[in-house]
Amino acid sequence: MNIAAPRRAYRQSARAAAAEATARRILDAFARQLRERWFDEIRLEDVARESDVTVQTVIRRFGGKDGLLDAMHHRLGEEIRRRREVLPGDAHGAVESLIEDYEQVGDLILRSLAQEDRYPAVRAMTDIGRAMHREWIGRAFEPWLAPMPAAARLRAHDALVVAGDIYVWKLLRRDMGRPLADYRALVETMCAAAVGRSVDELFANRQSGDRA
Repeated sequence: MNIAAPRRAYRQSARAAAAEATARRILDAFARQLRERWFDEIRLEDVARESDVTVQTVIRRFGGKDGLLDAMHHRLGEEIRRRREVLPGDAHGAVESLIEDYEQVGDLILRSLAQEDRYPAVRAMTDIGRAMHREWIGRAFEPWLAPMPAAARLRAHDALVVAGDIYVWKLLRRDMGRPLADYRALVETMCAAAVGRSVDELFANRQSGDRA
């Protein structure tokens, strides 16, 4: 009986798990730096120190700051997609997923948007985010958009994109300091107006506790 092969497989699996954990720590450290500093102020030395690795390890794993940004973009995109998994016609679920999304990573996204004109790598990331947001909200409200004539559908789609835009969240939650209930109510009102329905009709499946 060859016991060497299972042992090798175990060691390889353990090494792969350790490497993945190291990559997560590095990306977590980079994300913290992105929340607090501009991209050109971030040093690989600081990322390495925060993640308890060497600069060489960061470079070997990600290739540098642009590689870190690209990896962060892919991870952030996957997290956002998971949080925004709603069925077409679930208006309530769409608004709730926006709330969860922005409350978790809204400040990081805003920091990226503030730098997009200075760094092509950041601009590429935010352009993808805008396209993903438009496609997602159009799919979530498809049952109301689909019957509209083309011109009206485009206007309604544009209005939904604005209703769900991160800067609406920023104005209410960060600039004005309003509670989540106020943000939710405003977005619901804007979405209902966009598709020509009443708030109660569009969000009939919400729970009363969601209004708190």
